[in-house]
Amino acid sequence: MVILSIDYAKKLRQIRKAEGLTQKQFADITGLSLATIRNYESGQKNARAKIVEAVLQVDRFEKYMLWLIKDKTLPVAGQIAPALSLDGSIQSEGDQVSIGITQNHPDQAAMLADSTH
Repeated sequence: MVILSIDYAKKLRQIRKAEGLTQKQFADITGLSLATIRNYESGQKNARAKIVEAVLQVDRFEKYMLWLIKDKTLPVAGQIAPALSLDGSIQSEGDQVSIGITQNHPDQAAMLADSTH
């Protein structure tokens, strides 16, 4: 049996930040308590599988599933990391322009993926 040692707390915080959400907003969307989010983000408690499952049950966050669980992305299938999120704040619009994608033109992500094949 393989045991994965993944820092879910750090990744969940990256997702929340990429989506431009406060801890309270993230709690409201996921159904997790604000205390739970504060506890794992501060390192007081681990972000267990039940927390990850609650986050991934939200359609808005499904795009991070592969990255969250396996640390991989597959943009063609819509599986991205927070830094690739068009609606996030980790990557500035200037950074997105430098790779040919902007918030004003989300369809460019598909075109960019197609052009690499």
